[in-house]
Amino acid sequence: MAKEEAIELEGTVTEVLPDATFRVQVNNGHDVHATIAGKMRRFRIRVLAGDRVTLEVSPYDLTRGRITFRHKS
Repeated sequence: MAKEEAIELEGTVTEVLPDATFRVQVNNGHDVHATIAGKMRRFRIRVLAGDRVTLEVSPYDLTRGRITFRHKS
């Protein structure tokens, strides 16, 4: 059986939490508790409150996700 693909969403970081975790409000109004992806940690990409980001969410738990990209503006 094939592994389920992650759902990609866009949203805005509303709150910075400890241990590199963030609260992201997705464009449809839901809140997602997200962490930074490994590549973003490796290259020390900073994410601040108010940034637009792209995140991946598992189809099994829609309340947790992984930030994979920070948009420029």
